[in-house]
Amino acid sequence: MKTPAPPSRSMRDLRDLTPARVGLGRAGASMPTKALLEFTLDHARARDAVHAAFDVPALISGLNDLGLAAFDVSSRAGNRKDYLLRPDLGRALDPASQQLLARGKASSCQLAIVIGDGLSPTAVKAHAIELIRSLVARLAVERIEIGHAVVASGARVALGDEIGAILGARMIVMLIGERPGLSASDSLGAYLTFAPRPGRTDAERNCVSNIHGSGLGYDEAAFKIAWLIREGLAREVTGVALKDDSGELTPQPITANSIGRHESRT
Repeated sequence: MKTPAPPSRSMRDLRDLTPARVGLGRAGASMPTKALLEFTLDHARARDAVHAAFDVPALISGLNDLGLAAFDVSSRAGNRKDYLLRPDLGRALDPASQQLLARGKASSCQLAIVIGDGLSPTAVKAHAIELIRSLVARLAVERIEIGHAVVASGARVALGDEIGAILGARMIVMLIGERPGLSASDSLGAYLTFAPRPGRTDAERNCVSNIHGSGLGYDEAAFKIAWLIREGLAREVTGVALKDDSGELTPQPITANSIGRHESRT
């Protein structure tokens, strides 16, 4: 069997810059065996991520460790099959969850955070709690408290609109597993919506995406999210009307001293 020729230097350089499948080479009329096996493995990982179990107790425990008591709610998608075939069911709470949130609401709040399984419970398990840990520290500097935390099963992004409306939140942040790709099956996204209510469109949200080991790190993602929360609350808007200018600033590490300095100025 003839060994495939190694890629040229320019192609190797390109492969170093992107996880995309470029410069795979050929073995006759087909891909080399190694490239084919890697594709098959990544495809299997993506499928597994979609159907992975959503560990609600572990997430609630992790939120409790951060000092956040969480509601456990579900959408109208009764199972994973319904969730995948009927996206509309994932955008509405089931009646029991509506009643739970209505009973548990103590008062309106500036900010509520929802963790939803989305299309990759694997991503949520891997990254959600650690991202919130970084975000809590960033929000402390801005003197913004998380008023409510929610873990939502069978969730689409828009489910946060109904949750936020019931809880009386000025802003909702939905952390959700993004659609798995062949280069990242565990990518987490954060969607921010000011004045959430059913019927909000994607144009009225900001998104920070690709939060995973080979993508956006926790501290940088938390910096961007905290900036959008602060500016969204101040300007009373999110979405296309709120341009993400956080990239013009440099994220600074959060320490007890930096929190103390901020509080002494306010």
